[in-house]
Amino acid sequence: MPILEVEHICKSFDRTEVLKDINFSLEKGQVLSIIGSSGSGKTTLLRCLNFLERPDRGVIRVDGKTLFDDSDPTTLSEGAVRKKRLHFGLVFQSFNLFPQYTALKNVMLARELLAKEQPDYKARKKEIQEEIQAQAKELLTQMSLADRMDNYPHQLSGGQCQRVAIARALAMEPDILCFDEPTSALDPELTGEVIKVMKELAKQKKTMVIVTHEMSFAREISDQVIFMDKGVVALSGKPDEVFDADHARIREFLGKYNQ
Repeated sequence: MPILEVEHICKSFDRTEVLKDINFSLEKGQVLSIIGSSGSGKTTLLRCLNFLERPDRGVIRVDGKTLFDDSDPTTLSEGAVRKKRLHFGLVFQSFNLFPQYTALKNVMLARELLAKEQPDYKARKKEIQEEIQAQAKELLTQMSLADRMDNYPHQLSGGQCQRVAIARALAMEPDILCFDEPTSALDPELTGEVIKVMKELAKQKKTMVIVTHEMSFAREISDQVIFMDKGVVALSGKPDEVFDADHARIREFLGKYNQ
């Protein structure tokens, strides 16, 4: 059974159709890269998966559980959105770290907020806090940031900030990690830092959905690639099937990266 199933997802803003009948599935431990020109719907699709945007139509399932079905009112409750988001860890283009908190605190914060809702939180507060802090330190160490835990975002490079953001996403132990062009705000040297981390996550068999403009990276790391064009899945398959396809739109798109 796939870990992620997306069926007939549609999304419009006013009268503009941004996503038109999107369908795909992803197995646990696989990497899916989504490529396409600006405005093709890639980021909107990712935001729908993470419920930052609500699809107009369609079905989203994770590990066999229906998270969204436009025909089932029980899945449309706004109160359930936060629980749905726990299935996905989202890493944004622009880091989205809290500037007033250290790297360590940024990684700990979401788990701390959830922990406060546990019925035994007051009785076990110290123990729970220590567990959360230990996990955050371990994740930052994995990101090669052991010596930057007490630094604030303005004291970190862009690559370091993005690695903090990845640690923050991992802290929630999501079923699926989602990346929205995680290197687009970085220069080439810092891009390499983040790509190295993502390659390591792939080796660890983390399930990932990656919107990216790094074509060689997508070809190397992906089990599956989707090429989006004007709101539809124009082409999908294994990396070689997509990147080597005799398809006018993909050839035009890839040509921009080979000039």
